[in-house]
Amino acid sequence: MPTPKKIYTVSQINSLVKVALEENLPPRLIVRGQIGDWKRHTSGHCYFSLKDEAAVLPCIMWASKFRAVKFTPEDGMAALATGHVDVYTPGGRYQLNVDKLEPAGVGTLQLAFEQMVRKLQSEGLFDEAHKRTLPPYPARIGILTSESGAAVHDIIDSIRSRWPCGRLSFYPVPVQGEGAAAKIAAALRDINRRNRTLRLDVLIIGRGGGSLEDLWAFNEEILARAVFDSQIPVISAVGHEVDTTIADLVADARASTPTKAGVVAVPDVRDVWRHLSALERTLTNHAKATAQLARQNLLVVLASAVFRDPLVLVQNAGQRLDELTADLTEQMRQSLVEAQRKVTAGYEQIVRIEPHRLLGRKTVELSDWQNRAKAGVNRITNDCRIRLTAQENRLTALNPKSVLQRGYSITTSKKTGSLVRASDDVHIGEELFTELAGENFIESKVTKK
Repeated sequence: MPTPKKIYTVSQINSLVKVALEENLPPRLIVRGQIGDWKRHTSGHCYFSLKDEAAVLPCIMWASKFRAVKFTPEDGMAALATGHVDVYTPGGRYQLNVDKLEPAGVGTLQLAFEQMVRKLQSEGLFDEAHKRTLPPYPARIGILTSESGAAVHDIIDSIRSRWPCGRLSFYPVPVQGEGAAAKIAAALRDINRRNRTLRLDVLIIGRGGGSLEDLWAFNEEILARAVFDSQIPVISAVGHEVDTTIADLVADARASTPTKAGVVAVPDVRDVWRHLSALERTLTNHAKATAQLARQNLLVVLASAVFRDPLVLVQNAGQRLDELTADLTEQMRQSLVEAQRKVTAGYEQIVRIEPHRLLGRKTVELSDWQNRAKAGVNRITNDCRIRLTAQENRLTALNPKSVLQRGYSITTSKKTGSLVRASDDVHIGEELFTELAGENFIESKVTKK
């Protein structure tokens, strides 16, 4: 009797392939390829593929693993993916379950740094136009760094040696490790919110030297945006001379080391004293020269004739007043004589033309014109009245209702309003409307024709 053949379900086949792959492949593989079809789901999980010239390998990276990736994966980027091959049994396909992803050929942090620089530069965060001017003589200076590192002492010592009158405020923050950038950014924003009370003139953030990974907190976007948004001018003092972080690029000023932060932040008090001494000498010399010139001007004034004989000015003014009075009197006399001459000449001219006779003649002429005007108006009025009467008589004769006064009447159809001239114009039973003299009316009905 033949042995019955075993029948498998689809799920069983996919499970057998999954077990076979797990048992025969290394538990951890590093795969090199070019990223393609990159997609990050709203859940945070990432789906993509690794490609080479001949094949494509589907990949998945869970959100919990992707949080450790510092750079931003992009299609076409060469990458090294570390993980294990797994089978997605519901879909019947195998894929690389990635738990570590890094760029091929360049360090992960270096690539992430370059990507962040390009992004923030395109948004204008590095533009000089946005950078605030540092105060020349800051009174209150805030320092954000680790309380356990040497950087805080280097910053304080460099400021104290140059500007001992400055008041320092220290705000301890972590400068390395997971979450350090977020804590520095939070402290920076909190100080800005409270600065109406704190009254800080400038802020210094920084730390000592280290590897790119040690300095990474100062390359994160959250801190870069907090520095950019700060209303208080920010000096970035991170690492050594050769180290450059994104915080350095965004900050209003950069100190190459924490020790040099004091050089950037405050002036040297000795230079200020020398400048003040030079100003003092300049002001003293200027005051002496001004006083000497004033003394000489005073001597000139005291030596003038006014101070020797003060009444000379009054006497001269009195004499000038007398002269002006005499001139004014003569001008007024001449003006009155000229006015008198013009009045006399005008009077003689008026007498010659005998105005009373001219007025009488014009009065007679005006009366004559008035009489002529009245006669003309009466004549025109009578002519118009005659023409108006004639027109009225003509209109009366043409009025069709004038015959009513002579015993006639006008009959119209009540229905149509048309005039009844003959018996054919009406029908038996039709109602009629007859108008008589004196606006009297009769309504009737046709009973016989």
